[in-house]
Amino acid sequence: MSNDNPPHVLVVDDDPAIRTLIEEYLRDNDLRVTAASNGKEMTAALTEHAIDLIILDLRMPGEDGMQIARRIRDHSSLPIIVVSGRLDEADRVMALELGADDYVTKPFSPRELLARIRTVLRRSAATQVLTGRQLDVRAYRFAGWELNIGTRKLISPAGVRIDLTNGEFSLLSAFLAAPGRILSREQLLEASRLYDDVFDRSIDVQILRLRRKIEENPSTPQFIKTERGAGYTFAAAVEKLSSVAL
Repeated sequence: MSNDNPPHVLVVDDDPAIRTLIEEYLRDNDLRVTAASNGKEMTAALTEHAIDLIILDLRMPGEDGMQIARRIRDHSSLPIIVVSGRLDEADRVMALELGADDYVTKPFSPRELLARIRTVLRRSAATQVLTGRQLDVRAYRFAGWELNIGTRKLISPAGVRIDLTNGEFSLLSAFLAAPGRILSREQLLEASRLYDDVFDRSIDVQILRLRRKIEENPSTPQFIKTERGAGYTFAAAVEKLSSVAL
């Protein structure tokens, strides 16, 4: 995992003390964290953020962890670590059979939980590389930036939201979907959904505006490179996160 793009962990637990303990420890260890107290808040968080892993309490009022885990796994391969205050082997077996990637019993050491999170994230990343899965993308990350496709939000490395026009969003999405490839003006025109009677130079104008929003120095761009006579290339490494539909 790149330090520029720390994994984003969603903690789902109805106990505020447990949520706070996990949040603070994971943030102190360079992870991004969002917390939810129930399934409804979890669904909202998954819609709003690009989550890499869920820490899920097994026993909660209303929709419990088993039901939530089943709902997640029916739609997604998003990694899940189940936590529970019960030592019942049946619960552990059921959680793993539902597709949880790991199971931790309360009380647990935050250091051990962090180690398990890192292990599950490494395993998940390796699985995607080995299987070559081409899944629907819910977000892209590059050099500390994050573009959420569902919410159309671009977040800077400093955590600031950067407003994009529809054309800029479509252009950036096209670049991030094909990093390292030369994209012609014709391809970018199609990606930005411009009308057929718009001249090619309008792409150059939009790219200039996009550079001003994401490049430290737009006159010497590090991300969107001009390929003379051919088009443009997105030069940074890009991480793709698969979609979650609940």
